[in-house]
Order: sequence, then C-alpha cells, then structure tokens
Amino acid sequence: MLGSCIKQVKTRQILDGNGRPAVEVDIITESGRIGRAGASTGTSVGINEACIMRDENPDLFNGLSVYKSLKNIEEIIAPAIIGMDVLDQEKIDKAMIELDKTPCKTILGGNAVYGVSSAVLRAAAAVKGKPLYLSMADTPPSYVFCPISNVVNGGTYFDKTLAFQEFMIIPYDVNDVNEAVRVIVEVFMRLGKVIEKANGGKKPNMGNYSGHGAPSDDPFEVFDLIGQAVSELGYQKNVCYAIDCAASEFYDVNEGAYKYRGKLISRDELIKILASLSDKYPIAFIEDGLEEEDFEGYKLASDRINSVMVGDDFLCTNLDRTKKAVEMGAVKGMVFKPNQAGTITEALTAAEYMKSQNLLVIPSGRAGGTADSPEKEIAIARGMVISKVGAPRSGRTAAFNLIMRVAEELNLPIINIRELPFFSHLQL
Repeated sequence: MLGSCIKQVKTRQILDGNGRPAVEVDIITESGRIGRAGASTGTSVGINEACIMRDENPDLFNGLSVYKSLKNIEEIIAPAIIGMDVLDQEKIDKAMIELDKTPCKTILGGNAVYGVSSAVLRAAAAVKGKPLYLSMADTPPSYVFCPISNVVNGGTYFDKTLAFQEFMIIPYDVNDVNEAVRVIVEVFMRLGKVIEKANGGKKPNMGNYSGHGAPSDDPFEVFDLIGQAVSELGYQKNVCYAIDCAASEFYDVNEGAYKYRGKLISRDELIKILASLSDKYPIAFIEDGLEEEDFEGYKLASDRINSVMVGDDFLCTNLDRTKKAVEMGAVKGMVFKPNQAGTITEALTAAEYMKSQNLLVIPSGRAGGTADSPEKEIAIARGMVISKVGAPRSGRTAAFNLIMRVAEELNLPIINIRELPFFSHLQL
C-alpha cells in the first residue's frame, strides 16, 4: 500500500500500570501514519519468556529503567527495519528475530523487540484506517469474547498467606456483554461485603492483582465466600469459576515440593487438592497448576482433573513448548500473552497452533501492563472465545470498556461458554 513503509522509529521511556519504567515505540510511516505501543511486562514472569532488559542502575528507578532497550531499538533495530512495509508484520518480526538470534531475546531485550512489533501492528491498523480489532480480522467479527474477571488474589492478607494467585469468575447465560459486565461488577462488590463480614468487620485489602485480598489461606473457603456472594445475588446459574495457581511462585526448588498452607506438599498432593476443587465447584479451567518445568506432572494433572488444564508460565506463548505439551496431553489450553513470545508473529503462531488442535486460547494482559496492550483487540479480531480482563477496578476497567464499546459499535453478541465444547465438564 502506498506510504505504508517505515520512515522513522521513535522511542521513549514511559510508566506501566504498576509505575515501572517501560519501553514505548512510535512507528511512523511514509504517509505520516503513526503506530504507538508500549511493551507490557508481567509481575509473575515465566523463566522461558522473552526477557525484560533493564538497566540495573540502582540510581535510576531502583534499577528498573529501560534506556538500554531504547538504545538497542534506536541503534540496531531501527536501521534494519526503516523502509520495510508495516503491512508485512511477519517480515519485520523475522528481521528482529534474526538480529537477536537468542530464544528469549536476551541480546536486544524482549521489551525492545516486542515494543517495536506491537507498534508495527498499530501502524498497520493506522495505514488501513481501521481499529486494530478490525484491521487484523480475516472476516468481520461475529461476537465478542466472554470476560473472565479476577475477584480474589492470593498473597498475605489478614496474617494469612494464600498460595494460589487468582480466583476468577466467568458469566454465562447472559443476554449481552453489558449484562456480563454487570454480573461481574455486582458479584465483585457483594464479595467485598461478604469478606468484610467474614473478617469481623475488617474491610478487604486490595490484592496484588487488584482483586480482593484473600481472607483465608484455604482455597475451599475462598470459593465458598465467592459462592455466597453469587448466591446472595441469585446468580448461581450465571457464574462459574477459574483459578490461576501460578504454582511456580510457591514451589520450593530445593525441596522439590510446594509451600501450601504453612507446610510443604508433594506434586501428587497438590494434584489431589486441585482435583477436589474441580469436583466440588464449577471450575472452567485451572491455570499453571504446577511448576513451569514439570511436563510430566501436567500430564498427570490433565488426566486426573476435570477442569481444563491451561498453561501460562508453563507455555509462555511459545510454539515449541506448546507443541511438546499438547503432544504429551499435558494441557488443553494456553494463556495468550504476546509479550511472552517477543513478537506478534510468534505469539499468533502459537495461538493458531492451539486453535488448529481445537484447544483453548485465553488472551490475558499483564499485571500492571501498559494501557494499550493489544491482546483484547487481537482476541476480537481472531475470534477467541474468552479472555482474562482483570478485576473491575483501577486500570483494569479498560478491557471491560473496550468490549462494551465494540459490541455496541458492531452490534455483536457475547459468546455463551455453555455452548463451548471446552467446558462440557461443567454441566451448566
């Protein structure tokens, strides 16, 4: 397309949603169109993700500044891609992969490479004169995804430490996306009151991921409290659940065991706990149920647990790891976080592989990521059926607002997860 070649690349350091320095890139085309993108980074980060290069200078942002990454973009990446066509995402991404040559982008920085890749994606949309959720679509979207909302966070609150990272709710059998959002918000608000009452009038803390801080170290008690809030609102037939265990975060490498409720437990014991949770509650999926290098353990868990076993840190949106896990029968779904892969092309390749196997793809933002993180728009464009959208407060509301606006603009229905084969085990 005339004027779609890259004329200039600009960089700057910005702040992400957690106040940490982050890379931002402008791709400016010959026609003057601009694609701007920040490079989201996670808080719970898999060891196989594209690396986040930081300056590690204690005198600057406590070592978190990203000026090295900006320099790599300006001095190495930009000269290589100026003149290339933003409509050829794959060619530009492959050029950066070749420049770096390491699996985790450790030479240039995964945040440098991903910032450029995302900005190219935005520039292509600008050239086409369309929002990203339309510019990336092979055919016009026919629905918006069902939102998955984090409502309770693990960590230490009320002098108790809950190992599992996120407890989530998923609406179903609702009329439209606005009703889905309403159900989530009402449950979240009611849950705050339920937790307050359960803790003798102490208001719940804000959790590490913007949900309510867990009032108990027992996941069964947490689900009972969530269920109470759901029941008080009369939504028992409109809400199911999910868990992000983030098990690598409470795995003791030296002991080869998991820190759970003040003691160490084995892999088999953890699998039994997850299986019991899945049998007792309508849990759609369990994310990162074991530590991220335990392929055999994931196979055992997937065989024993009714819920869909999903890999996040386990897979890192990495095609090779994903193929290995799928061929072993270790997972039935993946969390889709493009920055884990390092480029949009690599991330989409992993996601398309999962879809080709009729397995679940769950887009998700990063904890404290940049406001323009593209995974929700990609989800709409590529027909992904559910997506993690965070807790309904703070900066996390951007995803809720996006799907409500898009549904109105394009007159789109919401996916009903009751109709999805992934979740037939729920018997909703």
